[in-house]
Amino acid sequence: MKAIQVHETGGPEKLVIADVPVPMPGKGQALVRISTAGVNFIDIYFRIGLYKADLPFTPGMEAAGVVEAIGEDVTEVQPGDRVAYAMQRGSYAQYAVLPAWQLVKVPDRLSLDKAAAVMLQGMTAHYLTHSTFPLQHGQTCLVHAAAGGAGQLVVQLAKKRGARVIATVGSEAKAAIARDAGADEVILYNTQDWVAETRRMTEGRGVDVVYDSVGAATFHGSLDCLRPRGMMVTFGNASGPVPAIEPLLLNQKGSLFLTRPTLAHHCATRQELLWRAGDVLNGVASGALALEIHKTYPLSGAAAAHEDLAARRTTGKLLIDVNA
Repeated sequence: MKAIQVHETGGPEKLVIADVPVPMPGKGQALVRISTAGVNFIDIYFRIGLYKADLPFTPGMEAAGVVEAIGEDVTEVQPGDRVAYAMQRGSYAQYAVLPAWQLVKVPDRLSLDKAAAVMLQGMTAHYLTHSTFPLQHGQTCLVHAAAGGAGQLVVQLAKKRGARVIATVGSEAKAAIARDAGADEVILYNTQDWVAETRRMTEGRGVDVVYDSVGAATFHGSLDCLRPRGMMVTFGNASGPVPAIEPLLLNQKGSLFLTRPTLAHHCATRQELLWRAGDVLNGVASGALALEIHKTYPLSGAAAAHEDLAARRTTGKLLIDVNA
């Protein structure tokens, strides 16, 4: 089978196509013939070595496809099932072996492309708005990178929970996308003082929570946007990892709460996985959640996908057709 492999960490050129054996499922596992893989910043973090992995490895943390075979003691899926998954590395390939309990059946009315596009970012948006800081009606959140794939979904789910959404974006075109997703207020961070604007929009009070996937470039400013006892949720490193801070800083800025969550800890059981994935997949299938797919690349275009994502030239989701 064809797969992308990384033999040494570094730039996008380290993503190379290789011929590797088709894996075989063991006990509790299923072999999935992958149709489409999602592209995410976490793939870049593994490629550059920010997140550690044994070499060589195949990147990619989400995909959708069809179950080809199952191992012993598998009851969750059967050969022929259309499935999707997230948070298991190795999706930039034509086949992958996964723990069967982590596979979710795709609704009949939903394409595999859309299922692959929404699993990781959609469930991330779900846990952020439903569990990390469960938004309540009338609360206000600040969402950075609101025109991106995850950002658009965070905005939509926050609005469904009755929250007011202040969004930051980098251009007028992206501002329109954030407004279409439901943002109440949009700030252009390249031309406006987004901290001052956020304070102004909240009449000096500050927001209840910040959902920040940008990382180092926005972290300290985000703290200044919070109300006393507000929560800073940093869940990505698009501009680099957040540097170490003194806990006393949280005291000085208003007894703030700080968390750095991850999806794996919010889908630790099959029950929780089915809840989050079900809400997201059924929401897209019914039209209740809008999903924008920016571009689909062939497997040979994985490096270009990484370059486009890192340069913030995209809005919405990037996909890889592993069979193209």
